[in-house]
Amino acid sequence: MPPFVGTLLFFLLLAVLLAFALHRTVIGRGMAVPLRQMLRKPTTNQYPEQPRPVAPRFHGRHQLNRYEDGLEKCIGCELCAWACPADAIYVQGANNTLEARYSPGERYASDYQINYSRCILCGLCIEACPTRALTMTHDYEFSADSRRALTYTKDMLLAPAAPGATDTPQRDKDVRERGTNYYGGLAVSPPSLHGDDVLPATARTSRRASQVLPVPTVSEADSADAPGHHETEERR
Repeated sequence: MPPFVGTLLFFLLLAVLLAFALHRTVIGRGMAVPLRQMLRKPTTNQYPEQPRPVAPRFHGRHQLNRYEDGLEKCIGCELCAWACPADAIYVQGANNTLEARYSPGERYASDYQINYSRCILCGLCIEACPTRALTMTHDYEFSADSRRALTYTKDMLLAPAAPGATDTPQRDKDVRERGTNYYGGLAVSPPSLHGDDVLPATARTSRRASQVLPVPTVSEADSADAPGHHETEERR
């Protein structure tokens, strides 16, 4: 047998054994990933001049959102701080007043801090927020030279007011005159039982919960106290 034939058979057998190891063994399948990457053409990204786009659901820096009229969505409930597994969020709530209203609710966040040296960007805080006040942006360039600089305060997280909107604090009188239903649905003024149409809360701001249920008349109240009334109800 010529020498080159033996050498060819040796390398052929070696290639068969390598292919078997790469496809049939756990270590081989793991090593196949970097081997495939070594054979591909390298891709050079011009960062930071041309940053790569991130996924639509990428978890980046947090943001405290506002309503269209400028009021803050955060109501200071502290649910985000309780849901944080790294204890990276601090919220201090306060009450709104007649001359200083920050949110449409009873309370607002007077102090809001996120420590990004502890935050793991898991997104559990935005899942716990009942008003969608806290969301996560696509900003991932928030490194710093000190730990103190990694603690973001409310003025750094709060989104700017929309064009034409009034910044907080606002007067309670002006907010009431707008008659805006900030939470949607019919929670403020549900339809009554007298055949009224289902209207949004903004169209019926003067309705109250006492007008939803029909008030019993005197005859109905007397019949309810009658001796035979309870017996009839028990038989039913």
